[in-house]
Amino acid sequence: MSGDQEQQQTPPPPPSSKTRRASPNILITGTPGTGKTTTAEMVAAAAGLEKVTVGDLVKQFKLHDGYNDEYDTYWLNEDKVVDKMEDMMADGGICVDFHTCGFFPERWFDLVVVLRTSTEKLFARLEDRGYLPNKIEENISCEIMQVVLDEARESYSHDIVLELESNTVDDMEANVEQIAALVEKFRMEHRQSGEA
Repeated sequence: MSGDQEQQQTPPPPPSSKTRRASPNILITGTPGTGKTTTAEMVAAAAGLEKVTVGDLVKQFKLHDGYNDEYDTYWLNEDKVVDKMEDMMADGGICVDFHTCGFFPERWFDLVVVLRTSTEKLFARLEDRGYLPNKIEENISCEIMQVVLDEARESYSHDIVLELESNTVDDMEANVEQIAALVEKFRMEHRQSGEA
């Protein structure tokens, strides 16, 4: 990750300004255990966004095709998820958290944040959650191979994908501050363009 860490030294991209939304939609993604849900909660509170946890929608509205006992998770039905979320994404102001990102329509998001965590920290977090050994191994492999980051870069314009380290509370707080500042910048730009 040393090459990626060097890339993080450059200023982060502003949320996309290709939309007429007054407030951006943000996706916070990453391997399970990288701090997505906590970060999304903090970003939503700090930036005045509505938080949507896709995993909760999947359970609440049965947006799945059954249960995978081997990995202790639901078989996600991507079409059902997209259909359920389409209307809520239209007006902006949504902070979505989910561990994968490639199936969401590109038009939904103005900023895609990929959280990264060291494998040592990730292993401990997943073990603390009571994940099955095979599920821990798969998620550690995904983080090592930067599967979610590559998926984000393949699915969205590079100028809206932001990779952030999420190893410590300090990292999380700095990430929230950075994302909230980008949200405010987006709003200011869209207020100004709306006045022009």
